[in-house]
Amino acid sequence: MSGAVVRLGAGAGFAGDRLDPAVDLARRGDLDYLVFECLGERTVAAGHASRLDDPATGYDPLLGTRMRAVLPHTLGSGTKVVTNSGAANPEAAGNLVANTAARLGLPARVAVVTGDDVLAAVRRADPVVWETGEPLSTCRDELISANAYLGADPVVSALELGADVVITGRLADPALYLGPLRHAHGWGADDWDPLGAGTVVGHLLECAGQLTGGYFADPVTKPVPNLAQLGFPFADVAADGTAVLGKLPGTGGRLDTRTCAEQLLYEVGEPSAYLTPDVTADFSRVAFTTVGEHRVQVAGASGRTRPEQLKVTLGFRGGWLGEGQISYAGPRALDRARLAADVVRERLVKVHGLAGEAVEIEYIGAGAAFRGLAPTGDPVEVRLRVSARVPDSEQAAAVGWEVEALYTNGPAGGGGARKDSNEVVAVRSCLLPRHLVTPAAYLVEA
Repeated sequence: MSGAVVRLGAGAGFAGDRLDPAVDLARRGDLDYLVFECLGERTVAAGHASRLDDPATGYDPLLGTRMRAVLPHTLGSGTKVVTNSGAANPEAAGNLVANTAARLGLPARVAVVTGDDVLAAVRRADPVVWETGEPLSTCRDELISANAYLGADPVVSALELGADVVITGRLADPALYLGPLRHAHGWGADDWDPLGAGTVVGHLLECAGQLTGGYFADPVTKPVPNLAQLGFPFADVAADGTAVLGKLPGTGGRLDTRTCAEQLLYEVGEPSAYLTPDVTADFSRVAFTTVGEHRVQVAGASGRTRPEQLKVTLGFRGGWLGEGQISYAGPRALDRARLAADVVRERLVKVHGLAGEAVEIEYIGAGAAFRGLAPTGDPVEVRLRVSARVPDSEQAAAVGWEVEALYTNGPAGGGGARKDSNEVVAVRSCLLPRHLVTPAAYLVEA
C-alpha cells in the first residue's frame, strides 16, 4: 500500500465519547483504519482503581459496546480498528473483543499490545518524580501502577500479524494513527520527516469532534451548525505525509482552517519540539489550505530524532474521596449555602473525626470556577459541593451523608442532594530510559 492514500477515521477522542459518529464513519466512511483514542492519565488511573476491586477489569467500560456497534461494518469492509481502550488491562480487553466478534459470528484477528506496564522497571530505576522533585523511593504513598507511553512500533508489529483489531494500553495518542501510517506506507522507525508529518495528522485527529468544531464552538463569535449531530473527522494521508482532512457529508459541525489551527495548538507547549515516543515533531511550519467544503490540506510538518526517555504515568493509592452536593435557590441562596457548608464542616470534624483542612467547599454558580477571583453578587441559585480526601471509606461516606442530612436539618430550601465516595489513585509522572521498556504484540484467540 506504500503508494496509496490511506484513510484514517477518528472514532473517539476520550473514554466517554459518543458512539454514533464512529458508527457512521465505520458504515459509510470508506476507511482503511478506524481509531478510538479513549485513554488519558485520569482514565488509566480509573482503570487501575477498578482492578483493585476486580483484577479482571481495568479496560474501558464502553469497549464491548463500541465493538458490538462497529465490528459488523469494519470487518465487512476490511477497515482495521486500533484503540487504546485496553487501558490498565489490555490482555482482558483483547479477550473481550475476540469473544465479542465470535458471538457476532464475525471471524476476527485481535492483537494485543503489551509492554507499557513498567512497574518493576520503575521500582528498580528509582527515577525522580516530576511533581515532588525527589526520587520515587522517597514517596510515602503506595505505588500501585506505572505505565509508559509507548510509540507506534508495537502497533506496526500487530498489523504485520494481520490483526483486524489492535488493542493497546498506554500509548501516545498520535501513535495510534502513526502506527497504521507506518504499516501502510512503509515508513521506517527513523524516517523522521514522514514520522513528524504522520504525528501532526494523529494530533489533529486524536480528539475527534474537537477538530470538527466541538471544542471550537462558541455562539455568535464561532458558530458551528448542527452541533447535536457533530460528525467526526477523517484524514486521507499520502506517502509523503501530506494529508487532506474531512468529515462525512450530511454530518454536523465544521472543518476549516480555523478549527484545524485551534486543534494544532491544543496541549502543545513548544510547536517546534513536540516530544513523542516516535519522533521530536516540528509543527512550526505547518500550513492549512482549504481544498473544498469541509476539506483542509495539512502540510509542512517535519521531525527529528526521537527522545531517549519515555514518559511514565505513576499511580499511587491516594486514600478515598467523599463528596456531597445540594442546591439552594431564591433570596439569600449563597448565604444559606454558606451556612450549610459551615454546618457540614463542623460535623465532619467533631462527629466523624475528619481533619478540618481536608474538607473542601465550593459554591457552584457563585464564582467557584474562578477560585474566588470573580465577584459573586447575589446569585439566584447556588450548588454547594463538599468534598474531602480521607484515609478510609467510612470517613469518605460520611461526607455525602452529612450533606444529604441537610434536607431536614437545615438551612431552609435545600434540594437535589447527591453523594458519592471512591478510592483514589493519585497520578504523578516520571521519565524512564527507553531501553528499559519492551513493547510486544500478539494475537489472541476467541
